[in-house]
Amino acid sequence: MFSAIRTVSIGMIATLLLLGCSSLQGQNQTLYKQLGGQDGVSALTRQLLINMAADNRIAPRFRGVNIGKFKTGLDTYLCSITDGGCVYGGDSIKTIHSGYNYTATEFNALVENLMQAMETLQIPTATQNKLLAKLAPSYQDVVYQ
Repeated sequence: MFSAIRTVSIGMIATLLLLGCSSLQGQNQTLYKQLGGQDGVSALTRQLLINMAADNRIAPRFRGVNIGKFKTGLDTYLCSITDGGCVYGGDSIKTIHSGYNYTATEFNALVENLMQAMETLQIPTATQNKLLAKLAPSYQDVVYQ
């Protein structure tokens, strides 16, 4: 009986160690990999665009925008800021948004849409928070003040 208990205990300890190691590996991955790499970032931007198109608070701002170009630029930008190895070669965030007089309300609506997209794709909360932290400094370059 003690041998059976010992075997079960050793098995449980081994399982816990393996689970611990696998979660540590996830912590050592780049944010890009945590988002699912190219496929994950592409899925995220696609879902974000779907959410934005359905949001009357911001959808009018994107009328006439080349959505394919916008998505490609956003994919590359997210790849670059999450250590995916991409080099974003577009205009600065400040230059892109200059003259549009975006409001804090519109910025917050976009963030809500992004958070909704990440929830839809079941991106872990810790990964969501890391991405939001990377994007937060852009507020000053986007919102008209």
